[in-house]
Amino acid sequence: MAKVLVLYYSSYGHIEAMAEAVAEGAREAGAEVTVKRVPETVPLEVAQKAGFKLDQKAPIATVDELKDYDAIVFGSGTRFGTVTSQLRSFIDQTGGLWFTGALVGKVGSVFTSSATQHGGQESTILGFVPTLLHHGMVVVGLPYAFQGQMGVDEIKGGSPYGASTITDGDGSRQPSKAELDGARYQGKHVASIAAKLHG
Repeated sequence: MAKVLVLYYSSYGHIEAMAEAVAEGAREAGAEVTVKRVPETVPLEVAQKAGFKLDQKAPIATVDELKDYDAIVFGSGTRFGTVTSQLRSFIDQTGGLWFTGALVGKVGSVFTSSATQHGGQESTILGFVPTLLHHGMVVVGLPYAFQGQMGVDEIKGGSPYGASTITDGDGSRQPSKAELDGARYQGKHVASIAAKLHG
């Protein structure tokens, strides 16, 4: 049984919802799944004023525990075309894991969100891939075998690089069924590959 960590940062709950869908998909593939989040770096009073979702249930991850999983699926909103500073700060503390090769051969995958259709979803995921490769991880995306990312019948996120959702500028749009289905597919796909590599 593969051990999968879904590790995310979510300001307003969109990535949190996508993380739960990724976890559902990984469980469908028979994986043992843990959902955790990275620490918040914004001062509490600033987060409260900005309306951050502060009641998230997922526990806070530690850097050292990343080595205990066969696959890690990273989730982060998009900030100016790249991952949030909260996730980046957490990852920047993984030098010790890099030095010992602790993540070499493990599966790595990424999902994201942005306010607009062209808000940097692809650049965010593609910009995080070098980090996974520096750690020696096997990169897995969201293949076109997931047909839900095809078609123009509705506005939706998703690309072969990873699942994504569009939140609208005020955060009012929640992940759609198609977007959540993409996240589930990605989770299942990651878990299946991790089981083959590490089973």
